[in-house]
Amino acid sequence: MKYGVGIDVSKGKSTVAILSIEGEVIEEPFEINHDINGLNLLEEKLKDISKEDLKIVMEETGTYHLPVLGYLLDKGYFVVAENALKIKKYLDRGLRKAKTDKKDSYKLAEYTCDNWYKLNKVRENDETYDNLRFLSRQYINNINVQIKQKNNFSNLCDLLFPGYYQMLDENNFILGLEIFKKYYHPEIVTNKKQSQFVDEIDKLAKELGHKGAGITLANKIYLLAQKTISPRPNNKFAQLSAISCADALILTIKTTTTIITEMDKLARELPEYDVISEMPGCGKKLTSRVIAEIGDVRRFKNAGSIIAYAGLDAPPYQSGQFEATNRHISKRGNKYLRKAGYEVMKSIKSSCRLDNDLKSYIIKKENEGKSKKAAKIAGLNKFLRMYYGIVKKKYKQLEIW
Repeated sequence: MKYGVGIDVSKGKSTVAILSIEGEVIEEPFEINHDINGLNLLEEKLKDISKEDLKIVMEETGTYHLPVLGYLLDKGYFVVAENALKIKKYLDRGLRKAKTDKKDSYKLAEYTCDNWYKLNKVRENDETYDNLRFLSRQYINNINVQIKQKNNFSNLCDLLFPGYYQMLDENNFILGLEIFKKYYHPEIVTNKKQSQFVDEIDKLAKELGHKGAGITLANKIYLLAQKTISPRPNNKFAQLSAISCADALILTIKTTTTIITEMDKLARELPEYDVISEMPGCGKKLTSRVIAEIGDVRRFKNAGSIIAYAGLDAPPYQSGQFEATNRHISKRGNKYLRKAGYEVMKSIKSSCRLDNDLKSYIIKKENEGKSKKAAKIAGLNKFLRMYYGIVKKKYKQLEIW
């Protein structure tokens, strides 16, 4: 006899139901907490059923399902973390749309039994890929915070020192933030002699490792301070805002730099790093991010599977005499992979030579009438196919495919 277990996961707890493949209710829906006692209770309920005759399905919820998933995989159970949209469509198939955790767990157990022979067990990632993915998500979260903080800093400059933000670039941004903490208002700058101000900034720049940049930036700031007009007065509230804003942004920038450096170190341990880093558009940052989001390519049966995983596939649509020709990508996939891949395409378009295959392909699609964004998406589709082929070839050479 085969048995199906449905686990409806929520924050901190889950509801579990157990059915036989013939529809017999083995265990009415019951709740467990995501702690040792709750997970031990779940194993107690399952211990009388052979693991070969048992399959467990839960919805992939982002992070809530991970404690239960990890526990069951460690115990050797056949566990499926199914796509959330796929589960929702199955749960909504009835005429009456009643929804409770108990009903959902029961329907998930039904789903397990109905699809018994089609279910794919969760494949545990190699620890390196798992850590890369974890760091990648932290990097993205920090970048989003950094963007908001940069916008706040730009707005603050407009209020306290108009024109200051426009003088900064990628090379002197940290130095500019450190200067702003003390010289956040043109009145403070003009109260000093130019030579005295330049010497002070040059000393600060050398302490931060910006040799030569301090004098140039200091002269620009002093000239700006002489002609700009600040909308707000120089007082303790302005000082508090300047220091807190600059400190927060400096911390976020240093954090993102540390994370991407660690990601690069981790990615270098993988056999595909060398061949991927040589692909066009893949610099130090993007190589580790792309590898982190794709993971182990051996879990994909072909290049088309990676395309679908990224949500770049355009499913066919046909009914009767009608067959759609102007189709759009599904976007039902890893949005972080699409974002990293799109950044690779932007890098290729802006920096690669014209004889580069991918750049030529993107330009060709633009000349065919596609928008610049659509042309880059087409280029990304080709890039992922190349990625799969290159990594597969490397793995076969190493005899690990």
